[in-house]
Amino acid sequence: MKNQLLSINDLSHSDVLSILNTAAELEKITSGANKKLPTLRGRTVVNLFFEDSTRTRISFETAAKRLSADVINFSAKGSSVSKGESLKDTAQTLQAMGADAVVIRHGSSGAAQRLADSGWISATVINAGDGTHEHPTQALLDAFTISKAFPDRKNDFSGVRVAIVGDILHSRVARSNVLLLTKLGAKVTLIAPPTLLPVGVEQWPVDISYDFDAEIENFDVVMMLRIQLERMSNFFFPNEREYSRRYGLNETRLSRMKKSAIVMHPGPMNRGLEISASSADSSRSVIVDQVGNGVVARMAVLYLLLGGAPISEVLS
Repeated sequence: MKNQLLSINDLSHSDVLSILNTAAELEKITSGANKKLPTLRGRTVVNLFFEDSTRTRISFETAAKRLSADVINFSAKGSSVSKGESLKDTAQTLQAMGADAVVIRHGSSGAAQRLADSGWISATVINAGDGTHEHPTQALLDAFTISKAFPDRKNDFSGVRVAIVGDILHSRVARSNVLLLTKLGAKVTLIAPPTLLPVGVEQWPVDISYDFDAEIENFDVVMMLRIQLERMSNFFFPNEREYSRRYGLNETRLSRMKKSAIVMHPGPMNRGLEISASSADSSRSVIVDQVGNGVVARMAVLYLLLGGAPISEVLS
């Protein structure tokens, strides 16, 4: 693997399998009473978050601490950033503090790449979501969740049909999942109103549909996306009720899905808009599992990027 994770495109097929297999092994090791490993003791991981987050920040913090790394949480609100400090100045401050890894979440697409390429900092840079561009560790935890739900497929998703439904236009999760799931062999269909599909989506390695009901019974995975109202400055659909009627996952649609199919959502959820409360809490839902899987997937990323001992040595 490279010493950065900025995009799913940074990962080869073998890199992806290495991360997923390492996550599985780390899950076994930390499932008992002792959840901590000494592998990154003495290393410092900085969570540099310019956007609000709960799940991702806490997930990375937990992952780093379980590997015995020191963790610094840096939030733009209430910091020098809110007083006008630039990304460059912030990065140089972290460099002076001896950060070994910087997990960055930023509202601008390309911010993680900018930090990694700038020369301002020598630390490993991990993209925790940049604008509407990518969110690679979310895709990795989603793939790990799917591999656990379909153990007979293991890490080969050939024949697995995945529907990604909703606000594709503003979703970095959708972009990273399309890249990763197709890399693993899955067949992905994007389902959304035309106004919520990005320009050039026809060039993506996916099928496109505007009708959620047309083939819902054929999917193995239905991944619902949050409607990102905070990123919308125009009217992308008539109203929330109409959107929910046509593209929301409700009890009727849930009942038409394959018996073996699972429901996913990266969170946070708009219950009653893109997904009903009963669908989110149903036995088909693995949404809570995604949160737990996020910790071990991010442990695997940190472990591999920061040069942890070979997993075989940890197991021995």
